[in-house]
Amino acid sequence: MHVHLIGIGGTGLSAIAKVLLERGFTVTGSDRVYSDLVKAVESVGAQVFIGHNSKNITGADFIVRSSAVPDDNVEVLAAKKAGIPVHKRADFLHNLTKDYKVIAVAGTHGKTTTTSMLAWMLTELHQDPSYIVGGVVNNLGTNAHAGKGTWFVIEADEYDRMFLGLKPDIAIITNIEHDHPDIFPEPTDFELAFRDFTACVKENGVIIGCGDNPPTVRLLEDMAVKNVEILQYGIDPHRNTYWAEDVALKENRTGYEFNFMKKQEYVTHVSLQIPGKHNVANALAALSVIDKMSLSVKKAANILSTFSGAERRFDIRGESKGITIIDDYAHHPTEIKTTIQATKTRYPEHELWVVWQPHTFSRILKFYAQFIDAFQDANHLVITNVYAAREKRPRGFSIAKFVDDINHLDKRYIPEFSEVIEYLLARMQPRDIVLVLSAGDAVRMSEKLYETLRDEQGDISSS
Repeated sequence: MHVHLIGIGGTGLSAIAKVLLERGFTVTGSDRVYSDLVKAVESVGAQVFIGHNSKNITGADFIVRSSAVPDDNVEVLAAKKAGIPVHKRADFLHNLTKDYKVIAVAGTHGKTTTTSMLAWMLTELHQDPSYIVGGVVNNLGTNAHAGKGTWFVIEADEYDRMFLGLKPDIAIITNIEHDHPDIFPEPTDFELAFRDFTACVKENGVIIGCGDNPPTVRLLEDMAVKNVEILQYGIDPHRNTYWAEDVALKENRTGYEFNFMKKQEYVTHVSLQIPGKHNVANALAALSVIDKMSLSVKKAANILSTFSGAERRFDIRGESKGITIIDDYAHHPTEIKTTIQATKTRYPEHELWVVWQPHTFSRILKFYAQFIDAFQDANHLVITNVYAAREKRPRGFSIAKFVDDINHLDKRYIPEFSEVIEYLLARMQPRDIVLVLSAGDAVRMSEKLYETLRDEQGDISSS
């Protein structure tokens, strides 16, 4: 069968492309620009067209389109005229996963890291899982795989209600906090989507939710799903089935150590490489699934100690001239605060430069008050132009006023990436940390910054 993917360069469709290719499908796709993800799917056998054209769908039996692709896209219209089925990602996921036992990881924050942890542990436990992750898993070198095992681990994205296309055997809810106001205008809309997601869990399935997150707890207490086991994880031993005890920062400050507990009993010791207390919660979620699958939690914990994270999730791009460059996908104010705090914990004696590319106008306007207080732990703050994605600038919106309202003593609005690089190069010192926060294309800026520093280092070394 020939499947054509419109928007194949996105994280979701590029992962689907890899799974289909490994299963022996013919895969073509199209996207607006050439990217690393496009290059990755080409390298494993997909034919990709840059730019949208009705001829691109020639020979396709089935079309899958990204949520960002509109109804009037030329390829969508051509497919409908030709009678070729066109589906969004959510509609296609059930067919993709129907022959497997599904572990779906949902939540506003932490789902990419938790899904990555599970994919890595299950792979090393010789389960050969299929998986789709919202970022490249560093240990695995890919974001997707069609395994021969019985389990399919998938990041269950709430955007455009994609996760409602899944029928999980095990569902994780890492937390629930309002996001994507372009799709969910109010918090109640967002929470109702998660309620609908829990209703998708198979009969006699399992839902594992964070007992330290009040909206998740309310959902689990009020849910009407029958014949589904409810388990909770977190720090509080009184309300959670699984919890972390004796959480401590490792001596080299690269991560945390803790004891994994279950129903008042010690199970195993866990040591994490990746920083941030939020990753203790992510590890608890992943290990809870391992326990529920009746696999060795002790072996899984040993494997987890080698987990090095996912691309653009506290992703250390490199160090040159004593300056460390880190990429992170944080774009919600809670994620931003958490990531900055994790960085300061790991590098307590270093100056921290935060470069933030705001993501979508709707998110800025909805969480305006939270954003203006999100950066106070950074030493220096640079804000670029807004990555609008699918949106147009609202009438009356002023990025200058927004930046002026942010509570920070050393902040700069610098719209263009080249100007940001020039500004940083003139001011950074050895031992400084640069944290680039972006769900858009600012990763290109951090790449260029690192390349420039490395080239300057080479010039110094050769002189």
